Amino acid sequence: MDFSPRLVALDVDGTLVDESNIITPEVREAVDRAVAAGIPVILSTGRAWASALTVIEQLDLGHVEHVCSNGAVTVRYPPFEVVDMLTFDPRPVVDRIVAEHPEALLAVEVVGRGYRVSQEFPTGELHGEIEVVDLDDLAGSDVTRVVVRDPNASEEEFIELAERLGLEGVSYAIGYTAWLDIAPEGVDKAHGLDRVCRRLGVDAADVLAVGDGRNDLEMLAWAGRGVAMGHAPLEVREAADAVTGTLEEQGLVAELARWF
Repeated sequence: MDFSPRLVALDVDGTLVDESNIITPEVREAVDRAVAAGIPVILSTGRAWASALTVIEQLDLGHVEHVCSNGAVTVRYPPFEVVDMLTFDPRPVVDRIVAEHPEALLAVEVVGRGYRVSQEFPTGELHGEIEVVDLDDLAGSDVTRVVVRDPNASEEEFIELAERLGLEGVSYAIGYTAWLDIAPEGVDKAHGLDRVCRRLGVDAADVLAVGDGRNDLEMLAWAGRGVAMGHAPLEVREAADAVTGTLEEQGLVAELARWF
């Protein structure tokens, strides 16, 4: 294969870690080999920074830039530095969601700190400082993203919800559960990675990206080699250049072993 990674971009949930949020020794060793080869390894995640940090602290990635919040935020660490932050007015989106699905839990990210939420989310789903506020406060200023969640709804119901909302002027991605991430228009993981790579002088054709979710579709198509985890939805696997094993099968370890 005429490909040699100059940068590795890794999704977090379902790629690096499972629900335990713990990186296995095998994954850590595989990532360490890439870093030792002089290749930047960065996270490209839908997580906010406070949550991404819990994974970054388990690795020795050096002073690199990470893509958070589905591309709306890039952060250099350590030490913590927001490199860029893209925002939008959440008011039209919040009003539309409340009218269409009043049972939904809403959250907006407070970069570097946590979230403002309309109600408490299920334990462990959000990290950092969590502040319950009314809808006027929640939608009162520009934000990097809006999270929509309903623990009592299905993934399929949220796909239908997104279609009914007909959201314009924003980007959105649906998770495995009833979880909807809404970002500034045109912003996704590929957008964030492109900004990082331009600063590093790395071409998209030289990026190895691995992910497993619908919010990875653009990233996998953008990267020179986009690899889907074996448990990814069919549409994600079909969009990738290659498919590796599942998380339980150490699929990320197998892919990194091809190169490092």
